[in-house]
Amino acid sequence: MGGEAPELSEQERAGKAFPVSWDQFHRDCRALTWRLNEVGPFHAVIAITRGGLVPAAIVARELGVRVIDTVCIASYDHTKQGDLQVLKGISEAAMKLGGGTGKGLLIVDDLVDTGKTGKLVREMLPDAHFATVYAKPKGRPLVDTFITEVSQDTWIFFPWDTALSYHPPLRDGAA
Repeated sequence: MGGEAPELSEQERAGKAFPVSWDQFHRDCRALTWRLNEVGPFHAVIAITRGGLVPAAIVARELGVRVIDTVCIASYDHTKQGDLQVLKGISEAAMKLGGGTGKGLLIVDDLVDTGKTGKLVREMLPDAHFATVYAKPKGRPLVDTFITEVSQDTWIFFPWDTALSYHPPLRDGAA
């Protein structure tokens, strides 16, 4: 029985669900930007795809940063975190802006969970500032700035992953 936790069913995840609407996510990204405004300026924003694309766009707009790059890392297969795979590295132009170590660059992601992805990107850009909208305890030490911490067993439902639908009450017969 290795150290892998059993995969949770959708119903089990919903018990520790943290649904985030588009409005809430935008407000949280703006709050993140207010904190980052005190830290910058930044030469470029590096979005960790795919989750970091939306917050990176909001943060870059609010901070007036025109250079946006991506580092594309696959780690999730819908609900299960697996081995990391770098699909696209950071561009040479962005690396130059950061002096090869990331100084003056801002890494943005939606969430730091176990920290595996964050650790990999940190190794690529050790001097960059790393910001996420949400943080879980295992990954939190890797992040310089975040807005909301949730427990490790909470499942965040992002607005791009959800649709409006009926949800029964938590307690049977409460409807």
